[in-house]
Amino acid sequence: MGRRVRGVEVRRGSVIEGEASDAALLVGSVLRGVERLGKLLMIRGEAPEGKNPNTPGGGRCLAIHLGMTGQVLVKPTRSELATLSHVHVLWEVQRGVGVGLNAAATAWIGFRDPRRFGGVWTFADEIELQRGKLDALGPDALTIDAEALFDGLRRTKRAVKAAVLDQRVLAGVGNIYADEALFRARIDPRTKGHRLSRERVERLAAMIRAVLCEAVDARGSTLRDYVDAEGAQGEFALRHAVYGRGGQACTTCGITLKQITLAQRTTVFCANCQKR
Repeated sequence: MGRRVRGVEVRRGSVIEGEASDAALLVGSVLRGVERLGKLLMIRGEAPEGKNPNTPGGGRCLAIHLGMTGQVLVKPTRSELATLSHVHVLWEVQRGVGVGLNAAATAWIGFRDPRRFGGVWTFADEIELQRGKLDALGPDALTIDAEALFDGLRRTKRAVKAAVLDQRVLAGVGNIYADEALFRARIDPRTKGHRLSRERVERLAAMIRAVLCEAVDARGSTLRDYVDAEGAQGEFALRHAVYGRGGQACTTCGITLKQITLAQRTTVFCANCQKR
């Protein structure tokens, strides 16, 4: 934060949605904020002098979705990014801003995505970001409380697994962690969302938070080619109780785990432990 973006190099324009000019990609702006909601990473540029950031024209913004294999990498030299495969956008930023700092020294930020399920969205200001992306998202899964989750689920007759994957209901849960959280909460993924009691939803909210926190601590789940921003594989896959284990024995009761397709997603659960 507090560093000015000196330039940008777009190597694959198809990953950018919205205006793709240098200004839209924050060139000339000082980075003033980085936040996350669900699966979106928001990067905010400085507001023009005298402008409120929350008013039209109050500072450009980027939203980055990493998809399944995306990374945002920070390296001291361009060559460390440019020689990697699948780096689609590179930003050059000053290392120092202010008196006594070397304004000529730079660092490089790269957006890398081998499978290209992610992308970069540009917005003219905070208002456009809010309307274009954030308003469509539900509460954040890492901090979800039972009341907010109950409110989202009671409105749907879909299977609970489909509902928690819907980013409008709950922002941030993917297929792996939906299966794992439902197993810990002992809820059959086919159960209709609106039929869950407050008590069961309270347990599900707690298990979603717990699973995600543990997964973050373990650097995520590497199944194929996922690595984190430092290039390390995630170790949470070693703790999966159900995801990817269809046909194997349940770690709790020993019966064979079922694997079905639900909401077009592979779903694994224990018919004995997870009650409908």
